[in-house]
Amino acid sequence: MTTTTRGRSDITRLLLTQRIPLLAVLIVVVVVTFFINDAGGYLTASYDFDYMSGSLISAVPLAMLGLAELIVILSGRGGIDLSVGAIVSLSGMIFGFAYGQWGWPLWFAIIATVLFGGLCGAVNGVLVSYIGFPALIATLATFYAFKSIAIVINNQQPISTPPIQELYSLSKSVELPVIGASVPDVPLGIFTFLLPTVVAVWLLLARTAYGRRLYAIGTNDVAARWSGLPVRDTRFKAYVYAGLISGLVAVVTVAQFASARPDAGVSGSGMALPAITIAVLGGVAITGGIGRVAGVVLATLLIVWLNAGILLAFVGNEGSQYQLLALGTVLVFAALLNGLTTRRYGGTV
Repeated sequence: MTTTTRGRSDITRLLLTQRIPLLAVLIVVVVVTFFINDAGGYLTASYDFDYMSGSLISAVPLAMLGLAELIVILSGRGGIDLSVGAIVSLSGMIFGFAYGQWGWPLWFAIIATVLFGGLCGAVNGVLVSYIGFPALIATLATFYAFKSIAIVINNQQPISTPPIQELYSLSKSVELPVIGASVPDVPLGIFTFLLPTVVAVWLLLARTAYGRRLYAIGTNDVAARWSGLPVRDTRFKAYVYAGLISGLVAVVTVAQFASARPDAGVSGSGMALPAITIAVLGGVAITGGIGRVAGVVLATLLIVWLNAGILLAFVGNEGSQYQLLALGTVLVFAALLNGLTTRRYGGTV
């Protein structure tokens, strides 16, 4: 084997076994492709750094829910949560009542909403961990239940009182300190919601005993049980954490819409499927035990900037339909890549 051939083989192995470098390359390819199309006049509007920065507002809830799915899928045994979008809808209505109608202080309403999301996650955790329902069936059932309650709790009407409308200021873009004059403004939610969630989840998974237990049971829960690890309790808490994050996402969506909407997390294709796609694309093995926070964050950037470019590539509403096609294609690609990595290289991400 020549030096050139060996080098190419090493690069291929790196991109297949290490998801972070692969996602970084794909992001560059997507951005450069749309920049070239913009320069050639093939897009309906300018695809530039200001547009890319503005599109990051949609990355906040997507990345947060992707992290929620990361925690759940890591727990193994087919772990998945199809109800996160419905939890967002229902928790958002609770937040609308608490802050918009009952006049609770903002900080207290946020805490109550996050805890309510955790309670919804606990329902999933009990069904999956202690009763033994398959996660797919359990979370699909709670998806329907939470969605229905969110719709009927206020007679299908959103809550758009003045306090709720004023929360739209949380979605504004802000200038970065020191270098702000040289770079585009960044959505405030990146700093107030997304970054704290990223840091918290990273600390939970990488720096706590719980994180080590979660990876262990996701890899082999039988061996973990024989080692004396609390498998049921660990898996139960994974769904609770996912619910807590979903409750926080509810606050984000209420601020972005300036309204507590009963369909906020379930309209269109919903929030759950894009979140699962982001998790899988980010290198989370659907069988459990493999996945990293950085992969989810980079996968979110890839999806958001890809969708932003697709919207400009088509006239009217065609772009939104092609976004769904791209999402499905990306999901198939990620699943195939995960399978290939596991079979051929043993799969590290």
